[in-house]
Amino acid sequence: MDEKLWREIDEKEPIPAHILERMEQMKKHHKEVIDPEFIKRPTMIEGIRRAGEVNTAVLDEVGKHIRAGMSTQDIDDIVREFTHARGAICAPYKYEGFPKSVCTSINNEVCHGIPSRLRKLHDGDIINVDCTTILDGYYADASRMFMIGNVSDARRKLVEETKRCLEEGIAAAQPWATVGDIGYAVAKYAHAHGYSVVRELGGHGVGLDFHEDPFVAHVGTRGRGMVLVPGMVITIEPMINIGKRGVCIDDYNGWTIYTKDGSDSAQWEHTILITETGNEILTY
Repeated sequence: MDEKLWREIDEKEPIPAHILERMEQMKKHHKEVIDPEFIKRPTMIEGIRRAGEVNTAVLDEVGKHIRAGMSTQDIDDIVREFTHARGAICAPYKYEGFPKSVCTSINNEVCHGIPSRLRKLHDGDIINVDCTTILDGYYADASRMFMIGNVSDARRKLVEETKRCLEEGIAAAQPWATVGDIGYAVAKYAHAHGYSVVRELGGHGVGLDFHEDPFVAHVGTRGRGMVLVPGMVITIEPMINIGKRGVCIDDYNGWTIYTKDGSDSAQWEHTILITETGNEILTY
């Protein structure tokens, strides 16, 4: 966001005094508290919410068309054209050199799969489509899993249980709780059902930029890590593996992350707002 605009909003919509007081109390108890610049104000939240509406609609559109036989580039085309038609921008495009408008990660690809005309979807595949939208300078980020045709019971269960991991993380993301509470909830559920949790990647703050503080790990200890202050906007996006948690990066493209043991992986992602009474899902 433009620095001048940020300052104008900051002056007109300051952080409520009772929240600042609670933050100071937390600091005195040696808790890790976010810098106030990452606490979103009403105008900012509304901008992120509008970006989220477009982002959700993009993933809905993908869901209408995704099928066996189409290429991952076809998905990229849908995302790009739908997003641009609504006056928005695909955030991944050219971000740190990423060549496409969306990430498409299939089966043992954990994340950051690059769309290609040569990569086709086959009956039985599972695929994560990760979409980030910029509208009027505000960012919203979400991903969904899609099951293509006749998916095996093991893959179907992985997709369903990974979504439950996300739901457990969101339930733990309460005002004045911590990032560690989110990670604890996700990992507890995943491990109880025989899955492993990727540790090298995680969720993050979002809204005025693609990636902001804090880093949201999907493993953690209750009561530890950054405090979740009302007004924070974060993503929760657990990456869950059927096999071991180890990952590796594609040496050729420098982007795509795979499971090290070749096992399947799944991911779901929502952007949420921490409110004074709980949280609100802004895009899914």
